[in-house]
Amino acid sequence: MSYVIREYTPADETSWLRCRVLSFLGTAYFDDVHKAKPDVVAPGFELVAVGEDGLVVGIMDVTAQGELATIDTVAVHPDHQRKGIGRALLSEARTRVRALPVVTLDAWTRDDPDTLWWYRAMGFAESAHYLHVYADRYADESEPDRAIGERRPGLRPVAVFLHGDLRDEQAMRQQFTRVHVCRRFCMAP
Repeated sequence: MSYVIREYTPADETSWLRCRVLSFLGTAYFDDVHKAKPDVVAPGFELVAVGEDGLVVGIMDVTAQGELATIDTVAVHPDHQRKGIGRALLSEARTRVRALPVVTLDAWTRDDPDTLWWYRAMGFAESAHYLHVYADRYADESEPDRAIGERRPGLRPVAVFLHGDLRDEQAMRQQFTRVHVCRRFCMAP
């Protein structure tokens, strides 16, 4: 299959969303679902890889502020993974980032073996870690209460998403069903 890498346009939104959702389903980001494409807040660019049928098969959104550029979203549709699309998107992103005053390109991701492998294979190095902790009553009814402690009258937490210190990983894994190590990967553009 051939594809073209180009700038995202609003007409790509539905296809962009499908690509992102389907690519995230098999990862630790399986529940990071949006009904609309999030706006890029900082300066940057949004790339898509589009197949012959006009559908988005890969995406990469990058924000840049000062000397740092961050990959906010990278995803390749599951039917098109392991065909070099992610590598091609990264190559185009690096070319664009080099035209900016950026000295570091980074990305944050969770502990998915395939994702970690990809970042390492692309030349990124790990530089920081922290925890993503989910307290969800559907996993264990008491998790949300344990996560937030004191409750407001009339409100009952159902799910809570928290950031935690990596030093507390063992204790968090004993208390909560879903704990991920969030990792920062960096490289020079």
